[in-house]
Amino acid sequence: MYHLEVFDEWNAIHPDDFWVYSKLFLNTRLGYLCGPAGYPVPVSGDYIVRPTINLLGMGRFSRVENIEKSTDHLHPAEFWSEIFEGTHYSVDFHHKKSELVVVGEKSKDDPLYKWKSWTRIDMDFEFPEVLNDVKGNYEWINCEFIGEKLIEVHFRRNPNFRYGNNVAIPVWKGEKIEENDNLTFIEAKEYHRIGFYID
Repeated sequence: MYHLEVFDEWNAIHPDDFWVYSKLFLNTRLGYLCGPAGYPVPVSGDYIVRPTINLLGMGRFSRVENIEKSTDHLHPAEFWSEIFEGTHYSVDFHHKKSELVVVGEKSKDDPLYKWKSWTRIDMDFEFPEVLNDVKGNYEWINCEFIGEKLIEVHFRRNPNFRYGNNVAIPVWKGEKIEENDNLTFIEAKEYHRIGFYID
């Protein structure tokens, strides 16, 4: 995402709605098992650790950690939460109606930021009840789900499908850009990504 867009996105948020951008606050309101850095996990095991707020996206610094009890080693701006399994969906809601649904595919052993592809699918999602009382007037709201579990919200559209495309295949640093008769390469440098193949 371009930094000008980040600037515009942040400035468009109603002050009473900033809690939505805190993944810790969102996860807590949704009743998920989670806590801030410094708050111990209830049972030793694997947890996902993420920045509490990450306006730049791309899964920056997100990772799975085995935590025995203490979380004092985490960065103060991070939080931990239970891990959800299932299909990852990104849904654009237009005036609270699902307008665009894309599904992500990734390799199991890849880092959390690295996706193989995103593909538009014909599917409807119900608008999350937890967002019914937001104060701002947002034409578009993008929500990320794992299975039926809401994990992240943005008051904007999905930037990877701004081209009217049906598929977005990321190209990562170190990968060679190949000629393809069926796909078009779009440069979109961000974090470890250099662009996309789109249809």
